[in-house]
Amino acid sequence: MLYTYLKDIKDLTERKRTIEHLILLRKQLDEEIPQKSSENSLLLATWNIRQFTDNRKQESYMYIAEILSRFDLIAVQEVKEKMRGLERVKSILGKNWDYIATDVTDSTDGGNGERIAFLYDTNKVSFKNIAGEIVLPHTELIQGMQFARTPFCVAFQAGWFKFNLTTVHIFYGKESKAADRERRQAEIKAIGSYLSDRATAEESSYIVLGDFNIPKVGDKYMDALESTGFCIPAPIKKHPTNFGKEVKHYDQIAFNLKLEEGIKVYDDDTVRSGAFNFTKSVYRDEDYEEYIPLMEQKTKVARTGDKAKDYFCGHYRIDQMSDHMPLWLELKVDFSSQYIEKQLKYVLDTENKKKK
Repeated sequence: MLYTYLKDIKDLTERKRTIEHLILLRKQLDEEIPQKSSENSLLLATWNIRQFTDNRKQESYMYIAEILSRFDLIAVQEVKEKMRGLERVKSILGKNWDYIATDVTDSTDGGNGERIAFLYDTNKVSFKNIAGEIVLPHTELIQGMQFARTPFCVAFQAGWFKFNLTTVHIFYGKESKAADRERRQAEIKAIGSYLSDRATAEESSYIVLGDFNIPKVGDKYMDALESTGFCIPAPIKKHPTNFGKEVKHYDQIAFNLKLEEGIKVYDDDTVRSGAFNFTKSVYRDEDYEEYIPLMEQKTKVARTGDKAKDYFCGHYRIDQMSDHMPLWLELKVDFSSQYIEKQLKYVLDTENKKKK
């Protein structure tokens, strides 16, 4: 993290506020997210950052970068056509960070003119020179259509673990429309089936993550994904990722792994995971009064008291940060012990065959 970017905040009141809340945020991250220095693990995350472009205060980019910096590899949804927000965050993160992004989706059919991207720490993660958007064959189209937002698949390696990582932002539409609900379910089923077939044919590991727009654990949308051969770790299912009165499990991380016997990248009983609620440290409910002048400047509407607080919690901080929490999981990526044991077994087996 290049904290020198704090100097870009010319207003000293805003800079002071940003520094104070960065301190709170760093403390919360230290308490809730494992340290990423270990070569034995990979901190994988997904975050739908609402309409992510150059539409935020520098304060917010500092907070977003601080959160992202605690992971090794993050799938980001809702990156807009102008990637200035992504570029700004990458600059704050530092020279060891890079990203890969898709082209812009068609805005006329539910795509909303969005990109999806992967941000990764090159000190831990290697891009294996294969990347592509998922285009379904004509026999597997979704109600005669491709995905509203084309999924993005990239080959990565961290430690000993080679994997194909696909991020999605599944069509939502209107909950009141049966056709939209059917399309959402069909998109989830289609990506799961397509990637499972690839995993089997290639004998390679696939992970799919992102905003699936799944309302709750065990519903038809989650079943659509799990029925295709992908497994969602039990701890991930415990973490809703939305803000609001109703608990939603929109974001998910699912696995279809093809690993040698004895190798595990996670264990349901011990894996560390979570959904990071940044509103405990930044843009907290109780902070709303500090932002009244900025809200008034933005909307040209004067608000005080409960009206100001409601707008702050329901709109302003969502626009500055997101209406989703980042969802994360720690994976084991050091298979050296298993490899050594396998080599020993090979030598012993070979010696026994020679004796016979």
